[in-house]
Amino acid sequence: MQRRALLLSALAMPAFAQRFPDRPVRMLIPFAAGGPADLLGRIFADSFGQALGGTVVVEPRPGAGGGTALEAAARAAPDGHTLVLAGAGGLSVVPFLGPMPIDVLRDLAHITLVARVVQAIAVHPASGITDVASLVATMRARPGGGTYGSAGVGSTTHLGAAMLAREAGFEATHVPYRGIAPALTDLIGRRVDFVIADLPALRGQVDAGALRLIALTTSARTPALPPIPTTAELGLPRVNSDNWYSLAAPATLPASLRDTITQAAATALRDPRVVSEFARNGALAAPLSAEQTVDFIRSEQAKWAPLVRETGAAQN
Repeated sequence: MQRRALLLSALAMPAFAQRFPDRPVRMLIPFAAGGPADLLGRIFADSFGQALGGTVVVEPRPGAGGGTALEAAARAAPDGHTLVLAGAGGLSVVPFLGPMPIDVLRDLAHITLVARVVQAIAVHPASGITDVASLVATMRARPGGGTYGSAGVGSTTHLGAAMLAREAGFEATHVPYRGIAPALTDLIGRRVDFVIADLPALRGQVDAGALRLIALTTSARTPALPPIPTTAELGLPRVNSDNWYSLAAPATLPASLRDTITQAAATALRDPRVVSEFARNGALAAPLSAEQTVDFIRSEQAKWAPLVRETGAAQN
């Protein structure tokens, strides 16, 4: 009887060990609650949790331009219950700003690209700037140029604006903030001249008439705001700073769990509600395979690394 009980116990153990998730899955967000990452993360998390057969809880973990959330995910137990919705800045810019405690490609298992997010150039409606040509003319006419706000040194909002200034041939002083919200507050208060930011962060102020969008810094127009032209259309094809988010887990995540998470993420990103809610907020559901995701991250690193050096962002 004792041997039979032990045998039955041994047979039951693999089934128990394979049950996943057996508690809520934490999806770390690299920025504070209320921002674009939080908004898109919550839209994705609901459908993702349903596909997993459990609950996915969004947990903001801001700091170090996204590096804090990435490190926490890399060092978490590889049991599938801690994931990170990693941003473009943390994966493709922060590694070139200075030493990081982790290697973002080696220490994380990259599951899929989740969303590509449109960024746009915003100005104050009373500034007299109505399009990119008048922005460039205004910046050139000012001694020393104008000013632009960003979510922080080395963020895509910083480097995207630096890229615009370089390609359009004007000078502008960078004014970094601790997040995009205070930068937009100062833009509304006319303490800076322009900001490049994620469309989800801008949309409310634009709809309220507090800000004006003059161009999208991406390669294609968005259904969310079809009349707004792209920088490529306006003769600045190299100005491309669209943001993006991808899903990652600890590098030592077992293959079986990785497959389960990958399939659930793919299902969620095909969910019509997720697709439509992303689109309404200026984002595109953009699933890729793990290999394609890593290749994409490498290509983004190759794009941003030279600009980090040119702007001196790594010295700050």
